[in-house]
Amino acid sequence: MHFQRTLNWVITMKIDQLEQLARDTLIKCLKDIPFLQVKQTKKGAARKTHMPDILLTLKLPSGEQLLVAEVKKNGQPRLAREAVNQILRYLEAYPSAYGVFIAPYISSQAADICSQEGIGYVDLAGNCRLVFQQVYISKEGWRNPFSQKRDLRSLYSPKASRVLRVLLVNAGRKKEWKVGELAREADVSLGLVSNVKKRLEDGEWIQIGSNGFSLSNPASLLEEWSQSYRFRRNIEREFYSLHKVAELESKLAGTCERQGVRYAFTGFSGAARYAPAVRYQRAMVYIQGSINALARELDLKQVESGANVSLLEPYDEGVFYGARRIDGAQVASPIQVYLDLKGFRGRGEEAATALLHRVIQPTW
Repeated sequence: MHFQRTLNWVITMKIDQLEQLARDTLIKCLKDIPFLQVKQTKKGAARKTHMPDILLTLKLPSGEQLLVAEVKKNGQPRLAREAVNQILRYLEAYPSAYGVFIAPYISSQAADICSQEGIGYVDLAGNCRLVFQQVYISKEGWRNPFSQKRDLRSLYSPKASRVLRVLLVNAGRKKEWKVGELAREADVSLGLVSNVKKRLEDGEWIQIGSNGFSLSNPASLLEEWSQSYRFRRNIEREFYSLHKVAELESKLAGTCERQGVRYAFTGFSGAARYAPAVRYQRAMVYIQGSINALARELDLKQVESGANVSLLEPYDEGVFYGARRIDGAQVASPIQVYLDLKGFRGRGEEAATALLHRVIQPTW
């Protein structure tokens, strides 16, 4: 309960309150070092005199050390880069000081930006890296407890993910995207695309040009999405067929096309068509329509174990975007197949990695 109250406070607090919490967190991070004492701490008059948000004087065996800190409400890469540039300007006035960036949560990309410039960082989740004089503190791996889940603020809601899918499927495109064009292609509202664009800009996944914007770091965006993607959002129905998998897939594709049912193979069924070396024992396919009717037509028996075919009711019709026809069957885009495979540990991850290296990356 105490943590939840703190979480809600962090989300809604004013910048002065955040700076106080940031100071407390920085001091807590340092207090376990036996040879270090906090001699003086004060808030800089940042809003009036362009001083650091926090000035912290430490006493060490080798002498005093001044820390200058910049505090932001968001630790995404774009804001981290802004903070680092501001800290570097502070260090011109305090040449012997050590700069620190503090935010509620600092992403791995933002942490890399700080480290590359020799700037330390601390976040309220528990991650930090501070390196000065004989002090070295590094803590990582704490997940973001401050992320908000509302759809328009999430890159990974069903509608927002349509925008990501369009960008990643067309990552090799040379022409820049305009908001209206992207909204039409993803079949979502202009407002949602604008929200997603802002989030992508904060994460430095896109670059803004004179005629629009383009995806600048598809590998990082796909990896980030894969960590948040949940295959179980689809409704999976498991069946058993007497037919071998290859024969079953052929019959399934033919039946869907005769009946006008929208479908697309995914998982190992999709990966095998992009990278033929993949071996598998279960067919997997997205179906937009009556799964029960299709199962009856194909004489499939629903089972709780021993299934050799999975029929998926998609969590959003965006999963069909970028589907291709391969060997007479519709196959979900390599991006979608990658996402579906990545969540299956072992062979699924291996197949996803092979698909990434052999099919997806060459198009970037």
